[in-house]
Amino acid sequence: MVEAEFVRQADPYRRELLAHCYRMLGSVYDAEDLVQETYVRAWRSYDRFEGRSSMRTWLHRIATNACLNALESRNRRPLPIGLGAPSSDPADDLVEQREVRWLEPMPDEFLDPASVVTGRESIRLAVVAAMQYLPPRQRAVLILRDVLQWSAAEVAEMLEMTVASVNSALQRARAQMSRTELDSDKITEPGDAVRKELLDRFVAAFEAKDIPAMVDIFTKDAVWEMPPFTGWYEGPENIARLVDTHCPARRPGDMKLIPTRANGQHAFGLYMRDGDVYKPFNLPVLTLTKDGVSHVSSFFDRRLFRTFGLPDFLPVT
Repeated sequence: MVEAEFVRQADPYRRELLAHCYRMLGSVYDAEDLVQETYVRAWRSYDRFEGRSSMRTWLHRIATNACLNALESRNRRPLPIGLGAPSSDPADDLVEQREVRWLEPMPDEFLDPASVVTGRESIRLAVVAAMQYLPPRQRAVLILRDVLQWSAAEVAEMLEMTVASVNSALQRARAQMSRTELDSDKITEPGDAVRKELLDRFVAAFEAKDIPAMVDIFTKDAVWEMPPFTGWYEGPENIARLVDTHCPARRPGDMKLIPTRANGQHAFGLYMRDGDVYKPFNLPVLTLTKDGVSHVSSFFDRRLFRTFGLPDFLPVT
């Protein structure tokens, strides 16, 4: 009876907590672990929950503190463009660093649909990546105040801070985020018809390995990155040259793309032909503008295919 009541009250917040932990940690797998830990801790102390705060507030307090504790022993999760190195030459050898704990994408289907709409900018890859450079407590304050829209008094009580220190931390976090030059306000996604045409062109160019068509897809200052490789590449010609020289596909039909969604953005499961099947290769997440594709973060962690509900292989037809 008590357990059923706990589940009834707590379970509706699971997806919201997952998004919160993901913003804090930059990893879908770490976020899942911390949400599970949150529910275990909440259940163990449920008999002491007196209802002085809402169930939502109580769960977020437990989750936030669990994330802060976890971050004491973990480095931030970057993307290659955030490492501080200049853009790479596509003629150079690829440098792989699997020991780095890279930022990971989050499947849209893991998120509350309302949060994807109302908190869309705060879940985008570039924004989550920028959050990772904030000190953990500043990160928590920024998310609780600007994403979840909690008052400074509520955040102060949750984090055992003063209201003044919460406001100071928020000011510093906002200043740091503004220096990242995300320009999210300048990203104007195309309308439905133009967006569909652009995505269709992206798929057609890659599945045909049509290098000239790839050049035409990207904006003039487009960026391509692909963790766990440390390099990042700027400009359509450099991106196309990278694909031409380093992609193992040798002929049209060697690649197959299956659409999905990540971080409120369009994404694909990209499969590479191996005999009579296509096998998972990487997962590109796209930033679209009215002028073309402006950014691609292509993730080579093949665990993501199952996480995103993508097939383990595709038959060659």
